[in-house]
Amino acid sequence: MPAERRSLKGFTSRLVRRLRRIHQPPLGSVDFGDLARVKPVSRAFGYDRGTPVDRFYIEDFLSDSSGDIKGRVLEVGEPIYSARFGSGITTQDVLHVHEHPAATIVADLSRPGALPEQAFDCIVITQTLQFIYDIHAATTQLYRALRPGGVVLATVPGISSRGGGEWADSWCWSLTELSARGLFGECFSTDAIETRVYGNVYAATCFLQGLALEEVDRERLEEVDATYPVVVAVRAQRR
Repeated sequence: MPAERRSLKGFTSRLVRRLRRIHQPPLGSVDFGDLARVKPVSRAFGYDRGTPVDRFYIEDFLSDSSGDIKGRVLEVGEPIYSARFGSGITTQDVLHVHEHPAATIVADLSRPGALPEQAFDCIVITQTLQFIYDIHAATTQLYRALRPGGVVLATVPGISSRGGGEWADSWCWSLTELSARGLFGECFSTDAIETRVYGNVYAATCFLQGLALEEVDRERLEEVDATYPVVVAVRAQRR
């Protein structure tokens, strides 16, 4: 096929997809298809099918912030993202609320003294704050644990199910960009906080149903509609 025809075919396909996105079907004509169900496709955020949709956004944020993941780094849970996106890490610590093979610090983040003061150059905390009832105390601990100039890279859920795993009964919060900025603004200077919203109604629907990243249209995930936040990301620096 000549290059001109391939280019035209590609443009036409993109145009059709765009028109489908903005087209509003008439009342009563919506076809729910496989989504006409009262139980989700997966109750495990899609882990049992592949990669959860929210990981697409979390990894995009951490990839863009990779230059911050250096020096002495603390990651909550396991050092998966530090290893993947970090560069120039001199010391790797891991925080876990329970004893864990990877943990170098076992503590409740909402408790005073949970972390050593002014110890870390970067803290990576993804999809964790929603499990902490005293979320304000937790962000205070994050601030105190950073060295001057240090950065916390945090992601929190917006539109989400609670899932059905071991942490389901510990789920306390979902945040918006406004509440995330206000939360971190209690400790960090407002001009030292950057927030980013990821998601749209397509992404939210896929995520709520527990569809996997491998079975959805990634191009549609990239469009941002802040009224449907799936993930809210925060970069906050201690000045």
